[in-house]
Amino acid sequence: MRIAIASRIFEPEPSAASFRLAVLAEAFADAEHEVTVLTVVPPPALRGTENDHSRPYRVKRNRVLRDATGYVRGYLQYMSFDIPLFFRILFGAKRDLIVVEPPPTTGFFVRIAAALRRTPYAYYAADIWSDASESTGAPGLVVRVVRAMERSAMHGACGVLSVNEGVSARIREIAPRAVIHTVGNGINTSIFSADGPVHDGGKYAIYPGTASEWQGAAVFIDALARVLPDHPEAKLVFLGQGSDWDTLRARAALLPDGVVTFVATVPPAEAAAWLRGAVVSLASIRPDAGYSFAFPTKVFASWATGTPVIFAGPGPVRQFITRRAGEAALGVGCDYAVEPIESALRDAFGVEPRVEARQLTAAWAAQNVSLAAVAERAVQALTDTNRRGEHGS
Repeated sequence: MRIAIASRIFEPEPSAASFRLAVLAEAFADAEHEVTVLTVVPPPALRGTENDHSRPYRVKRNRVLRDATGYVRGYLQYMSFDIPLFFRILFGAKRDLIVVEPPPTTGFFVRIAAALRRTPYAYYAADIWSDASESTGAPGLVVRVVRAMERSAMHGACGVLSVNEGVSARIREIAPRAVIHTVGNGINTSIFSADGPVHDGGKYAIYPGTASEWQGAAVFIDALARVLPDHPEAKLVFLGQGSDWDTLRARAALLPDGVVTFVATVPPAEAAAWLRGAVVSLASIRPDAGYSFAFPTKVFASWATGTPVIFAGPGPVRQFITRRAGEAALGVGCDYAVEPIESALRDAFGVEPRVEARQLTAAWAAQNVSLAAVAERAVQALTDTNRRGEHGS
């Protein structure tokens, strides 16, 4: 088949979507399909690291508007990708299948362009964007519009790729006519592994990836403040970006200089080095966010490098850590509150990391949460769907 993958974010920008889609494109190429990725020029700090010439598929990049943090986030920024993408599909090469990554605005424009070209498309639902909008306090009208576009994108797709059963259940509520393939989620374990450079930054906990309002990462700063008197060497690193960074910076300013560090987006290999050097990785979901079905990809990335995770909040991550406690040193799941997080941080900073435990965790992750297996399931599902000629409604 001739396949296009459309996404406003792609390697070398480190993100869950970038990792998923790069492995998916490679899996399609390995299955002898012709693949073209329709994406964007990376931010200035990452230009020159694209490595597109060595990929087994084509990558076509257009310039795009970015926000103040260098991220493609916000309605103008989305439109700067979506509208040109509409015409790239409408007047571009004929495809047998288009795989589209959210936001729902992109799915909405792809549905229209694909219908005009009589081309089936699949929607990759790693998150429920309308729920995320609602959890951040967006106006009701905005949430309803986002939900309508999301529902439209899912109903029109020949298949919706879902990352876990919780997301699939929510899709059934929002878009009951959607054809869902629950393919799972994971991380690129060829990049995120226990082997490789280790960042030398002392004893630090790390909050990698996106930090948005619905995650409520400030609770870790509050917990660290209680740990510092007994562990003055302890530090906290926020690596990536997020809409909550201004709030986090304000909270961090209450602690001594240098205790909390903010590191902007770095290439995936460098992010892996930061994770390897961390005493523990951090992740959270606020209980009141209405987003408890999420399983953040940062958790997979941490485990793949051998780094245990402190997860605060409800949902499948906490249940997973508890259920798999005997298999590998995955970390701790606790309530979203300062006191239990403080206790977990004290334990993490109070012992020296054991190399054997980290190797065990990384080996477990390579076996259980590799994106390669996820991509193979996605390729098989979409190939079978396309062969049967199924279409959305």
